[in-house]
Amino acid sequence: MPEGILGRKIGMTVIYVEEGRQIPVTVIDTKGNKVLGKRTESGNGYTAVIIGFGDKKAKRATKPVIGFYKKHDLLEGEEGKELVKQEVREFRCAADALSGYEIGESFAGHKVFKSGDVIDVVGVSKGRGFTGVMKKYHFKGSKASHGQHEYMRHGGSIAANTYPAHVFKGKKMGGQHGNARTTIQNAKIVQIMEAEGLILIKGGVPGPNGGVVRLQKAVKKQAGT
Repeated sequence: MPEGILGRKIGMTVIYVEEGRQIPVTVIDTKGNKVLGKRTESGNGYTAVIIGFGDKKAKRATKPVIGFYKKHDLLEGEEGKELVKQEVREFRCAADALSGYEIGESFAGHKVFKSGDVIDVVGVSKGRGFTGVMKKYHFKGSKASHGQHEYMRHGGSIAANTYPAHVFKGKKMGGQHGNARTTIQNAKIVQIMEAEGLILIKGGVPGPNGGVVRLQKAVKKQAGT
């Protein structure tokens, strides 16, 4: 099987385990993952499977993309209302596992993961626009006493003393906040609902409800997880 799968974040809820503990989980819909192609050792120097997820109108895709779908007979829907995949990603897999895939095959998360697996979740965080240092980096702000005014939410001094007399690269200052690729490592799959194609992941994952996320095997799995 590939090392990951795509899914759509539905939202958060809670479940109760046998001991009566309440566990917060994020619900990921993984239905509709489709094999669009393969990468082989002889042709590409590595082995991987190309997976598409979500739907969009074919008329919104470029001509080369539509040509690729027509070549492999992957267009969905009726004539004039054809659909292509919204997101396309590659996932590495072993050469022997690659032979088990057929182009055009659809599958869901239960064929890749099982309950108790530890995974990494990759997504695009919510965009929050231009924010100051208190919201972006949790600075505590300046004093609000002894005559202080108009400086409560500022970041304070930004440069060194007399040497080197310039602002160091990477200084935490106000700016664009969010809307960036974010990875949650070592997240645990609490439950897989095979019939519905849903995966329940402990805790929160990046992005808004309805956003597409990438679920993949943990690359830094910790002992005991």
